[in-house]
Amino acid sequence: MSGIDRRTLLVGGGAGIGLVVAWTVWPRTYPPTLVAAPGESLFGAWLKIGDDGHVTVAVPQLEHGQGVYTALPQIVADELGADWRTVGVEAAPANPLYANPLALDDLLEGTLARLPESLEGTLATRAGLMATGGSTSVRMFEDECRTAGAAARALLCKAAGRRWGVAWTDCAVDAGFVTHGTRRLRFAALAAEAAGESVPDPLPIGVQGAGKLVGRPLPRIDVPAKVDGSASYAGDIRLPDMVHAAIRQGPIGDSRLLRVDSAAADRIRGVLAVVENPRWVAAVATTWWAANRALDAMAPRFATHDPADDTRIAAALDAALAQAGTRIAGVGDPDPLLAGAGVVTADYTARLGLHASLEPMSATAAFRAGRLEIWMPSAAPMAARRAAAAAAGLGEGAVVIHPTLGGGNFGATLNALVAEQAALLAMRLRRPVNLVWSRGEDTAHDRFRPPARARLGARLAGNGAIAAWRAAIAAPATGHALAAQLIPGAALMTGAGDPYAVAGAMPPYRIPAVAIDHHPADIGVATGHLRGGAHGYTAFFREAFIDECAHVAGTEPLSYRIGMLGGEARLARCLTTVAALGGWGGGAAGSGQGIACHSFRGSHIAVLAEAELGAGGMPAVARLVAAVDCGRQVNPDLVRQQVEGGLIFGLAQALGAATGITAGRTDVRGFAGMHLPRLADTPDVIVELVPSEEAPGGVGELGVPAVAPAIANAVHAATGIRLRHLPLRRAP
Repeated sequence: MSGIDRRTLLVGGGAGIGLVVAWTVWPRTYPPTLVAAPGESLFGAWLKIGDDGHVTVAVPQLEHGQGVYTALPQIVADELGADWRTVGVEAAPANPLYANPLALDDLLEGTLARLPESLEGTLATRAGLMATGGSTSVRMFEDECRTAGAAARALLCKAAGRRWGVAWTDCAVDAGFVTHGTRRLRFAALAAEAAGESVPDPLPIGVQGAGKLVGRPLPRIDVPAKVDGSASYAGDIRLPDMVHAAIRQGPIGDSRLLRVDSAAADRIRGVLAVVENPRWVAAVATTWWAANRALDAMAPRFATHDPADDTRIAAALDAALAQAGTRIAGVGDPDPLLAGAGVVTADYTARLGLHASLEPMSATAAFRAGRLEIWMPSAAPMAARRAAAAAAGLGEGAVVIHPTLGGGNFGATLNALVAEQAALLAMRLRRPVNLVWSRGEDTAHDRFRPPARARLGARLAGNGAIAAWRAAIAAPATGHALAAQLIPGAALMTGAGDPYAVAGAMPPYRIPAVAIDHHPADIGVATGHLRGGAHGYTAFFREAFIDECAHVAGTEPLSYRIGMLGGEARLARCLTTVAALGGWGGGAAGSGQGIACHSFRGSHIAVLAEAELGAGGMPAVARLVAAVDCGRQVNPDLVRQQVEGGLIFGLAQALGAATGITAGRTDVRGFAGMHLPRLADTPDVIVELVPSEEAPGGVGELGVPAVAPAIANAVHAATGIRLRHLPLRRAP
């Protein structure tokens, strides 16, 4: 093979009924598009090495706090044999080479039930789906990163071997040097020559001095810039002649803009323009503060047909449960066993969940010389490009997405609405524009975690074990909506029920007969993915109800779970570990201890909570203890950070981070009404990472699902009161 192996993939385009045909018969070839700066040498699609010795790794995933800008470069550098102090990172260019089919599978939870066989395994690539989600970054890209690092290492060794007149296979690498005995050459001195060498086949992986970085708690690459303020987010972008925009959208429902007082806006110093759209109005000014003040001054009025509200949402969920559902998962036939008296039953509910991220929706756009450029954090940049192009009336080739860091918006950036709005403003104004939603706007028009209502039933055998289990869950078909955003023509590939909506509801326990049914509900509110997805409410339903069954059976909750786990040894080990670490006292009345567990994205977690009811009927949580088995760890510090952060995120969802809707407007308008845990309210957090040599599992969302049920079970142990609604509150 001559030159660097530039792996190519077949992709295509199409929409509607012609989608499958288009992708099947219209292949295209996409070479790597990573660009080298002066003094840099390209080594395929994943890295480049500079003549000063720096190593830059291209990362196709959005960095929004989870540490992917460290984890993937650490894998590449490990296989390359680089000095970690010389490793940097940049966002990968939009290219189907970086498609993430695992995210398509895990994020959508099998929603594309009618995917044609001709597209199985290739849909994400053919659709150009670069996606961050489903805790897939390491699981999806570890092999590609290792291959990229190994290929570059082999080329460097070839160049060194040629200089020294020795076999390249006799050369090794050590912290940025190629070595042979006592001889050493820096990567910098070899990079230009090495880039012209050919990649050996087969490619040796994990040899010649590599493998010294993975598994170590190396410092994060992104942290210094975040600490000193030099990190750039979408709202930080500054371009010549740029203006700032604030936006006001109508109430939730079929809203249309009726009128605005433009004259009032013009009286605000710095205001330059008012841009009206059927669904929103934007004020444009020299500063964002002036633009936002102008929105208040112009007092926009909307007409809203059939506005959303809590009453309609509750009615839609109740009506959905009253109809026949679609069986998504199950074993055996629980229906005969669940007929008649003696069945344990309970109803659980979850409210609309909020992302509540530090960074509100933001994008900067500029239309120049026939090209539209957008700077934004996007978890699906090629989908955002497609949406912006359609909004602006341009071809996708005329739109460039420049990925920025994300401010903790786990799941929100899968949505491209802000890209569409910024594109329209840039086209209308013919000036670069920085659009930032206000905190109120970000809350009012979030893509909420869907609300849900569950009807659970279980038949206990004579020994107290569960013989039959049924979970009927009413929730919007959020997975279908996500698929439509990410994949053209996805509506042709979805079934009647939505696996996403009930993901996580299947018990990990050995129960002879189980049924998980989805009852789709049309609630009139746009919903989306929030960290943990449906697992955030299904794990609450399941693990709190398991405790109810244990109480009826007269069995201690930990023993009850372990007795039914069967072959789930890793989850059982997490349960026993967290019980020992947390001083589990059996969950006896008055103890204030609760326990819950969950398996998720190839990882396992058990959580022990200590809590009681505090002021206003809200739980007061004193301690959270977690035991985690996530397989091999690329960077233990990143894993611990993600689990700890996930536990706090789960705490926020358990106690607040939710809203109701009245007359099309959210009841919560900002952080003040979200009941988010403050530093003074945050419990002691203890995390134990269980050693494992299994394949890496996902950790970005792992800490979230088991927190709410553990707290609910702890409150029951403390007070005897069973809390069955998210967020957790004692009924007045």
